[in-house]
Amino acid sequence: MKILVGIDGSNTSKEALQLAIKNANVYGGELLAVTSMTTGTPEENEEIRAAEATLAEAKSTAAEAGVTCSTHLLIRGNSAGEDIVAFAAENQVELIVVGIKRRSRVGKILMGSSAQYVILKAQCPVLTIK
Repeated sequence: MKILVGIDGSNTSKEALQLAIKNANVYGGELLAVTSMTTGTPEENEEIRAAEATLAEAKSTAAEAGVTCSTHLLIRGNSAGEDIVAFAAENQVELIVVGIKRRSRVGKILMGSSAQYVILKAQCPVLTIK
């Protein structure tokens, strides 16, 4: 079973990683840890390095739990939600795990919600944690 987990370095995404690891252990699955960035310009090298470090930490955490994990830094010009949904479809992912942040209704309207996009558009089950 392929389980995709969205990682952004937040506490919520760390909790999502732990939940994904538990599911991978139960179902004998492998993890695909994914971070999405809209662009990867030279000015954003620091953000890219930080994202790569966060993914490496996720891979290490999964390995300590005995779970196979591959990491993927997506820089395709899409929103995080679009990247996660597309990557899941391309890789025949069977479960997506994402952390959700509480926002007001106005905040969701103004800022959008990557998790909301994933929940509504993914072609496989989506497990959320808050």
